[in-house]
Amino acid sequence: MNELVKSLPSPTLPGLLLPGADTYKGWLFKWTNYLKGYQRRWFVLSNGLLSYYRTQAEMAYTCRGTIPVATAHIEVGDTCHLVLTSGGRNYHLKATSEGECQRWVSALQQAKANANLLMHHSDDSGDEGPEPQEDRALTQGVLKSLASKLDDLSTCNELIGKHGAALQRSLSELEDLRGSADSTDRVKAVNERATLFRITSNAMINACRDFLDVADSNSRRWQKTLQYEREQRHHLEETIEQLAKQHNSLERAWRENPSSYTGVERSQEGDASDENDEAEFFDAMEDSPAFITVTTSGEIQHKRSGSIQSMMSGGVSNDWTHNENDTSGTMHMQLRRTRRSRIPDKPNYSLNLWSIMKNCIGKDLSKIPMPVNFNEPLSMLQRLTEDLEYSELLDRAARCDSSLEQMCLVAAFSVSSYSTTVHRTAKPFNPLLGETYELDRLEEYGYRSICEQVSHHPPAAAHHVTSQRGWTLWQHITIDSKFRGKYISVVPFGNIHLQFHSSGNHYVWSKVTSTVHNIIVGKLWIDQSGDIDIVNHRTKDTCHLKFSPYSYFSREVPRKVTGVIENREGTASYILSGTWDDKMESAKIVDSSQGCGGSEGKQKTVYQTLQPKLLWKKYPLPDNAENMHFFSSLALTLNEPEEGVAPTDSRLRPDQRLMEAGLWEEANSQKQRLEESQRLDRKRREAQATQALEEGQDLEGYNPLWFEKRTDDTTRESTYMYRGGYWETKDRQDWSQCPQIF
Repeated sequence: MNELVKSLPSPTLPGLLLPGADTYKGWLFKWTNYLKGYQRRWFVLSNGLLSYYRTQAEMAYTCRGTIPVATAHIEVGDTCHLVLTSGGRNYHLKATSEGECQRWVSALQQAKANANLLMHHSDDSGDEGPEPQEDRALTQGVLKSLASKLDDLSTCNELIGKHGAALQRSLSELEDLRGSADSTDRVKAVNERATLFRITSNAMINACRDFLDVADSNSRRWQKTLQYEREQRHHLEETIEQLAKQHNSLERAWRENPSSYTGVERSQEGDASDENDEAEFFDAMEDSPAFITVTTSGEIQHKRSGSIQSMMSGGVSNDWTHNENDTSGTMHMQLRRTRRSRIPDKPNYSLNLWSIMKNCIGKDLSKIPMPVNFNEPLSMLQRLTEDLEYSELLDRAARCDSSLEQMCLVAAFSVSSYSTTVHRTAKPFNPLLGETYELDRLEEYGYRSICEQVSHHPPAAAHHVTSQRGWTLWQHITIDSKFRGKYISVVPFGNIHLQFHSSGNHYVWSKVTSTVHNIIVGKLWIDQSGDIDIVNHRTKDTCHLKFSPYSYFSREVPRKVTGVIENREGTASYILSGTWDDKMESAKIVDSSQGCGGSEGKQKTVYQTLQPKLLWKKYPLPDNAENMHFFSSLALTLNEPEEGVAPTDSRLRPDQRLMEAGLWEEANSQKQRLEESQRLDRKRREAQATQALEEGQDLEGYNPLWFEKRTDDTTRESTYMYRGGYWETKDRQDWSQCPQIF
């Protein structure tokens, strides 16, 4: 008996989910079917929900099922079994031991009680929290409820004691009457079990009493903490409101009389004191680390725009900036444009996806007319431009003296371009032939970008970026997208070129395959898979990146990216690791050795590295991003109307503009009109080519306006490269050579 008593769990019941705890986690075996029987699953009990996963790593990506504990019936079976009944379905679970089973049952019962209690005390006051008096009343109600439950348990304990004592007396009498050794052993065993049950009940009572004492002693501290947080939030709201009013008044005053806010004009011979005073005044507006933008409608939006990115890249992060006009010999203070931080919410239109996609299996999606319901209000040219979301990585790379460290940042940049796609399962608009898109961010980030659709079938786009911070990037990408029945694969062909001005380092790499899953049934999700090989053609340094595809059976971290950087001799110098949707790190290799044999008889190389350093971290999405197509802060500005752009610019495309405004029916009509016009143009060009061939004449095919096909001097590949002239044409505002494609 003494050994049994010592083996009992302590009265504090370790592992039990108490009201102060957030979650209870552990492994359980779940019944699946008669073929596979019980399968091991990772269960998480949190916020009144019991969720289960195949592995712990799967928690960050998907959930196999969720059971609401508040409405579930909990039944304890034999030999470590328990059954949960919810929504007419039974979940048969099995623990590894009786103690573990008891802890799960206690956690589930406690979570159910907490959930029912919260449901009982909840009100319909919206998102605002209760007043302090209501908080105190709620806390007192919880304590009273716990005290009541404790009284019930005490009553049960008394009854258990009485019945247990009677049972022990009866068994003792039975033991005296019978002389059989076998019957005596059985009676003793039952007697020990009864005593054990009574001791366990006492432990449960003690645990509940201890919790009640702790909750009572800490309730005042909780009230003080809650009151302090409420006061801090109220103070912050007042500060934001005051700042927003000041900003709005300043914006309105500037619109009414812009000349009084453009600064003090002076000649180059004049004194600079007045200008410096103005500069100090404007800089003082940026003392706060948080940036707030008030739109014309008066809404307050948090802005992570160029200010933070400029600080990371070493640039000036002022919404109020200086601009020198060399031609006139005067210096002006100009107000930098505040870019938008939101777009209209996405309408909730239903559509039978299968009715459209069932005839598309195995076909090129670029040749199939699709309603705008499958699109996002950006073109493929704008999606290409989104690669520049983290251009500060290239700014940092341009300042690197070591080509290997520079390669680390270039590799991080190549991965960062996929971070904006993690929730972006919608399809961008196919650009029309001759469609262009410019992005002028000289003031904020020091670069200018121009894209043009150079081919329609197959769809191909050319892109060129020049930065004042020491680098030039260009790419020619052809997209091949196929519907495979359950998923859509998007395979980009072509290379991305990056050259740094000071060192002449010329990097070349390509993109990986994007796959959109669950096209017919289930929630859409996107995955990136494949390999990227980055080559520095000047130093012959290389980087091999591997994007691991998601596997249902894999225990690897979802969206994992790993890589190795080697110098021209093939010696590994850096290890890269991270995920394409969150961050990338690099670790310098100090030693390497051959490890145990890997797959297919190959030896694994074991690297010894220094502590990893963060190369890149994804920016958080803007508020309400889930209703704005999950656009990033840069993506929200890409379709913002701007004056002076080419008439072929994607911002002027009517179907895309109507879709962004939520007018999807009108957008579909415009989309059909544009596609039909494009088909007629293609037929006309084909007829002209046929006629020229019959007449023995040479008819030159379609030639893009801003790009031309050339052979790259470094890689010797044929690619479309920028011929120049776009920005000069924009300065003159002479767009006479542009076709009227819209």
